[in-house]
Amino acid sequence: MVKQRLVVVGNGMAGVRCVEEILKLAPDAFEITIFGSEPHPNYNRILLSKVLQGDTNVGDITINDWQWYKENGIVLYAGDPIIEIDTVSCRVISESGRNVKYDRLIVATGSLPFMLPLPGADKPGVTAFRDIADCNAMMEASKSYKKAVVIGGGLLGLEAARGLLNLGMDVHVVHNLDYLMNRQLDPTAADLLKLELEKQGMKFLIGKQTEQILGKKRAEGLLFKDGTSVEGDLVVIAVGIRPNVKLAAESGIKVNHAILVNDYMETSAPNVYAVGECAEHRGIVYGMVAPLYEQGKVLAKRICGVDTAPYEGSIMAAQLKVSGIDLFSAGDINDSEITASIQYLDGVNQTYKKICVKDGKIVGAVLFGDISESGKLLGYIKQTADVSVLEQQAFGEGADDDDLIGSMSDTESICSCNGVTKGAIACAIREGGLQTVEEVRACTKASSSCGGCKPLVAAVLKYTLANAADASEVRKETVCGCTDYSHEELKAAIRAGGFATEAGAMQGLGWKRPEGCRVCKPALRYYVGASIRGADSGSAAADSLEAAYHSGQAGETAAEVPAAAGAAYAPLADRTCSLTPRMYGGLTSAEQLRRIADVIDKYGISQVKLTDGRVNLCGLSPEQAAAAGAELGMMPASATYGKTSPQVATCAGPAYDRSALRDSVRLGALLERRLEGLQLPSSVSVAVSGSPLHRAGTLAKDLGIAGAPAGWEIYVGGSGGAKLKPGQLLSTEPDEENALLMAAAFLQLYSEDAFYGETTAQWIERTGLVRLRETLFNRELRTALVKRLEAQWTTADETNGQEQRQPEAASLR
Repeated sequence: MVKQRLVVVGNGMAGVRCVEEILKLAPDAFEITIFGSEPHPNYNRILLSKVLQGDTNVGDITINDWQWYKENGIVLYAGDPIIEIDTVSCRVISESGRNVKYDRLIVATGSLPFMLPLPGADKPGVTAFRDIADCNAMMEASKSYKKAVVIGGGLLGLEAARGLLNLGMDVHVVHNLDYLMNRQLDPTAADLLKLELEKQGMKFLIGKQTEQILGKKRAEGLLFKDGTSVEGDLVVIAVGIRPNVKLAAESGIKVNHAILVNDYMETSAPNVYAVGECAEHRGIVYGMVAPLYEQGKVLAKRICGVDTAPYEGSIMAAQLKVSGIDLFSAGDINDSEITASIQYLDGVNQTYKKICVKDGKIVGAVLFGDISESGKLLGYIKQTADVSVLEQQAFGEGADDDDLIGSMSDTESICSCNGVTKGAIACAIREGGLQTVEEVRACTKASSSCGGCKPLVAAVLKYTLANAADASEVRKETVCGCTDYSHEELKAAIRAGGFATEAGAMQGLGWKRPEGCRVCKPALRYYVGASIRGADSGSAAADSLEAAYHSGQAGETAAEVPAAAGAAYAPLADRTCSLTPRMYGGLTSAEQLRRIADVIDKYGISQVKLTDGRVNLCGLSPEQAAAAGAELGMMPASATYGKTSPQVATCAGPAYDRSALRDSVRLGALLERRLEGLQLPSSVSVAVSGSPLHRAGTLAKDLGIAGAPAGWEIYVGGSGGAKLKPGQLLSTEPDEENALLMAAAFLQLYSEDAFYGETTAQWIERTGLVRLRETLFNRELRTALVKRLEAQWTTADETNGQEQRQPEAASLR
């Protein structure tokens, strides 16, 4: 069989996604050649803002790497754009002179940034925000310049502005209309958004018309038509995009605003198709990724000769990709386009919901602060559901998704960005035994692009597990084979039973193996210890724990020695221990280093390793570790039932780092002292950076605190391990005291609520960031958490024979 020659002009998301669909339908039917204007493989352009904001890197947003093209027999000419299409002889000519014939041609040239025709727009220091090169230019400029101006208060402009803030720049956003994101928001939501962004340090010039870009040799600011001006040595123009149709127009293909296509993405030229931002369908040019992927699926079937329903248009939905801001908009939201609306505004918690109705049908929605219902409402909008569906629930409260999911057909799309249906997700869950949204994402790609469908993916997961034939067994995951208790059930049973030791708990709870195993024993130890620690320190149960600990009944192995108030011990593979002296906030002194050197010589420590700025003394026996800790002035605690409180990594601080906005070293030391005595269900990493550059690795930590223009930004749930995961913005605190309180309350809540062995990322995934915020933003609950943490200080201090703590660790309530 002779393969047809398929040429794709454009290596962006729309064109390559269409190729992916073709490979699924007819993997051996085409000889595929792709021409791209950028020197990169296919990447996720909508996540460029995350790269600029420092939340990820270019490698992480690559959709298909070089190997993918090779494995699928695709010839990719990257950085060699097509400059001519000959629709008569069916060939294309590239910039480098390549001449390639085609049987089928897909034009996916995308769009170009709209650069305002302003005087001075050609000066150095003026850039768009559209591709990797623009991203790199802004990051490079931030190293030498500190004042940035972004023209454009839409999605792209705000995402660019947030990234520049993270790069340590002072940022003004200029918008020529009355409120931000005027295409996606109403004035109420826009006001809430502006207020939140101002808290993060962004500054706004609303209703300003730019006259020219100032500066002699490079950009120095903007002059407005009202005669006012603003300084800025980096100017980012992010006012929109325009379809890239020059190539098609010069080749005789019919264009209007973009390349004209029918319902099967066919152009006016035979065997030539267009897809993506360069295509105009029924008078509409789509700039969001979901419609482009929907177009690609229809086109792939058309090219492969598979029967398909026509493409009839898409519902527009948008989600702002700025850390710490939850915002969703879909459908028709302008008052001129609707007949009624239902609105809910909570000024205390800064949440807003607007559901738009036209002729009794749900046609649009805006959510701010809590977007948990975005997937459900998008489903209603796509179905043009009757407004009566809202009468089934209490408006303003979370509603059950089961009815919505149950009413959806298996062919209905859940993740429009990646074309994943309800049926595909449900099948993957059943066949793969998937239990979390992250597992569903890894298996199906659902929610891996913009993330807006994550709540709906979670609802499908919950519904599928609950309605499986063996639903009870699927939902319940026991601690191990020694028991039928789940972690949640075990925690409750231990609290109710008042057990003082893990052996007592195993006996009282009917353990199948009386001695337990290495999985359940540490979990039992943690839950028993946490239960007792929650009681009065002088209680009989607490006394029993102390006695059990000293008699060896608490389950410590030979290599597991007590933690120390000023040091961290860890068992090693050869059954020896490592000892890590505390250096609060990463600071040390000549005296401490001399003591460490003396201990190294005395005990013949063969390996001294520096890790994250800490000194790890490896190869000690448990007895040597305890003795060495005492010689270093580190009194051992009386008992430990979980992972020890973390050492806090910090960056250089304002005295030695020009980019630092805050004193990370001082805050790191204060936080580390504050957390002493805290027992945790899993190892935790903590870092404090003085600026949004995150020089201490703040975004890849379980708890990361970064200095920002508006105060301290607190990120949670990150991981720098084998599977890198960026932290999520929990809150922005105005000063050091509030940052300490929020950070301490977060880790105390984690220690009380998480299952043993559950990381902060897994815990947040299970419980939800919204619920976490609702708890920690409640002043009474936050204060109670900090009090319980301080109670552990008292217990640790009394046990260690310390009359008082260091002054820096005093209560900051």
